[in-house]
Amino acid sequence: MSSIFTKIVNKEIPCYKVAETANFLAFLDVNPNAKGHTLCIPKKEVNKIFDLDPPVYLELMDFSRTVALAIEKAVDCKRVGMTVIGLEVPHVHVHLIPLNSMEDAQFIKKETLLPEEFEKLAKKITSFL
Repeated sequence: MSSIFTKIVNKEIPCYKVAETANFLAFLDVNPNAKGHTLCIPKKEVNKIFDLDPPVYLELMDFSRTVALAIEKAVDCKRVGMTVIGLEVPHVHVHLIPLNSMEDAQFIKKETLLPEEFEKLAKKITSFL
């Protein structure tokens, strides 16, 4: 069965796309820790990050770095943190989270945004790529 992220890749479910290449997709997390919280995924569904082929792993890290640098320019934050947990969805995903405090990285407090805010934010981040 396809993961929710594969359904996003296949355009069966919409997303607030930030960046896309032939092999990777970045989109805003709809349940964000902070404004600008973005997920970077390989388009090919793989459950665990360390099961990725080494070249794909390195490409995902490079793609995530590019997106993180754009987030830093678009969102007021001290830095962009990166985490990979992988328990919520069985599809590799890198969380890029704008951080102003350690609490922003704890997956406890969530931001609420309207669809228009997500759209505006996705476009703003994309403009810095």
